[in-house]
Amino acid sequence: MKVGLFGIGLETYWRQFKDLKARLEGYQQTIAQQLQQPGLTVVDAGMVDTVEKARAAAAAFKQEDVALIFLYVSTYALSATVLPVVQQAKVPVVILNLQPVRAIDYDWFNSLGDRGLMTGEWLANCQACAVPEIANVFNRSGIQFFQVTGTLDDAEAWTEIREWVAAASVARGMQQNRLGVLGHYYNGMLDIYSDLTLQAATFGGHIQHLEMCELAAFREQVLPGEATRKREEIFASFQVLDECPPEEIDRAAVTAVALDKLVAHHRLGSLCYYYEGTPGGEYENLISSVITGNSMLTANHVPVAGEYEVKNVQAMKIMDLFGAGGSFTEFYGLDFNDDIVLMGHDGPGHLAIAEGKTLLKPLGVYHGKPGRGLSVEMKVKHGPVTLLSVVETGQGRLKLLVAEGASVEGPILQIGNTNSRYRFPLDIKTFVNNWCKEGPAHHCAIGVGHIAGKLEKLGALLDIQVVRVC
Repeated sequence: MKVGLFGIGLETYWRQFKDLKARLEGYQQTIAQQLQQPGLTVVDAGMVDTVEKARAAAAAFKQEDVALIFLYVSTYALSATVLPVVQQAKVPVVILNLQPVRAIDYDWFNSLGDRGLMTGEWLANCQACAVPEIANVFNRSGIQFFQVTGTLDDAEAWTEIREWVAAASVARGMQQNRLGVLGHYYNGMLDIYSDLTLQAATFGGHIQHLEMCELAAFREQVLPGEATRKREEIFASFQVLDECPPEEIDRAAVTAVALDKLVAHHRLGSLCYYYEGTPGGEYENLISSVITGNSMLTANHVPVAGEYEVKNVQAMKIMDLFGAGGSFTEFYGLDFNDDIVLMGHDGPGHLAIAEGKTLLKPLGVYHGKPGRGLSVEMKVKHGPVTLLSVVETGQGRLKLLVAEGASVEGPILQIGNTNSRYRFPLDIKTFVNNWCKEGPAHHCAIGVGHIAGKLEKLGALLDIQVVRVC
């Protein structure tokens, strides 16, 4: 991804105050260096102090296809040198109001004696001066903007800046994602039905409708060597219980290879599915053997959601792009004795965020679903976690519902499902009530780490409401 950076100043000052421009450009270079990170290119348009330079900066940002612009207010500058850049580049802008020091040394400053020197020194520290003017012009121009205020070495400010970069990267990732939808909705599960046009309009990306017969065809093409290698990968990825029938492991391995082929063929970055088929038929045999392969895909940055839950696979993909994982989950029960919420789900789990090695268990029945076969039992890593739900509102819009908590140790329900214990800053009665009143579907995505700040910035970039429960 690329981000743009430009500084602003007043050209008139350079003739009046020796070395001021070079000093401010040095501050901007510090920002450019701090922004550098793997996978990110900083397009630095330099100091913009005229309308002509503003237009040149805008052209450079458009040519480089930057996802986000950082505007460094180095000193007082005219809003006329700012507006053309943002108007023409047409990407989100973050105003950096960063002073070089926390405060001017008043005694030293006032002892300089030369008012010219004093004014130059003040101008090197008056970053806040132009911000109201810029904000006024942006508001009157209908341009959304964001702000970070602090100092050049302010750790809190730099956390905000890096969160903006991460949010822009995820927004770009969602725009480029290809989501596969396989099968159909779980009959009667009204909360998960979703407007696919709304999903595409909000997040971007492409939605590819897939056919079961295509997956079945890929399964027929699996070579013995491919199945053997996948079987070895399964044993490396899971703790395969001895009670797992060899024929079920083989069945899961062949289907996992077919899933890999389907994903590669359509260049999918995420997938949701549900199907039943006729009892004993080919498609029932196929759909009842997907959990192992789908869990492996989820751990390898292709999140897979069951029950055709489009909204939730979008949430899982967002979490994955943030590097937080994103596993399919729902409320399993409340432990009022320990003030704990039990959460989990059947079907695929995110192996990369598991506490220990994930168990592969045989199930004689998939509750509420056809068939039988292998299933995964995993706990999410102990420590901080974030919950995310993509909610479709009654007003025909999407919003993000977010909560931060912790995955904690303790007993779980050992039923061959993903299952963990979560504690939140709110008591469980208040948490559940506050979460549910926002009207989410009964599924959500769980990821490791506290990333609510990043999710709030993603919502701002996409113009989506973000509700943070805790």
